[in-house]
Amino acid sequence: MGISPFDIAGKSAIVTGGAMGIGFGVVRRLVEAGANVLIADLNGELAALRMSELEGPGKAASIGIDVSAHDAGRTLVDECIANFGSVDILVNNAGIYPMSPMLDQSLEGWQRVIDINLTGLAFVSKAAAQQMVEQGNGGKIINIASIDALHPSMVGLAAYDSSKGGVLMFTRALALELGPHAITVNAIAPGGINTEGTAAPLQGSGMTAEEMDAMLEQFAAAIPLRRMGEPDDIANVTLFLASPASNYITGELIVVDGGRLLG
Repeated sequence: MGISPFDIAGKSAIVTGGAMGIGFGVVRRLVEAGANVLIADLNGELAALRMSELEGPGKAASIGIDVSAHDAGRTLVDECIANFGSVDILVNNAGIYPMSPMLDQSLEGWQRVIDINLTGLAFVSKAAAQQMVEQGNGGKIINIASIDALHPSMVGLAAYDSSKGGVLMFTRALALELGPHAITVNAIAPGGINTEGTAAPLQGSGMTAEEMDAMLEQFAAAIPLRRMGEPDDIANVTLFLASPASNYITGELIVVDGGRLLG
């Protein structure tokens, strides 16, 4: 009684891809809510710099890491425990989305997307889940998927779309496995979100800057809410899934796209 169902004060979280975009938006909200957060990013220098921008009762630490490395999960868990004593929340946000039509796709390029977006996510989740089971207090695993897990948004993202479809099914399979341990596993499917990398899939496509802007404007015009999303739109849903308010939700995908898939 008297304790907010959204309270995560004192919980320890890992956020991959946490130095920018959606990831840093999530880090901000978790720290503001009182969680201690390990900011994990391929760009370790940027992750360290981002700590000075955080405000709130929660603490932060940072680490530079490639989530596709074979020992990344154990490294992240050990680092989180060393800084904060436990692992209670994992947000799998790290991902890449290079654009290449399938008929031009190299095996190496395809494999890199799968290694980071799906395999890395899976084995970081494994390490975190093992720690949560050992702790015996349950836990929260939140995977950042995409509306492309449900419907392709454009030509050239076959590898990305396949990886995110895999994230959705992995979320459901892991939720089934971890339910008896009171560990919930859910996914969020963002639509178009304004981040530093919003236009990244279009770069190298031969489009001019003006053509890229026009395509993004066209995408936004098709959204019923008539705007692109912001990182905080995803961060607020992540905070809900990380909190006790979502304790009876697992194996679900929450679409946060301003209604884009309605069309």
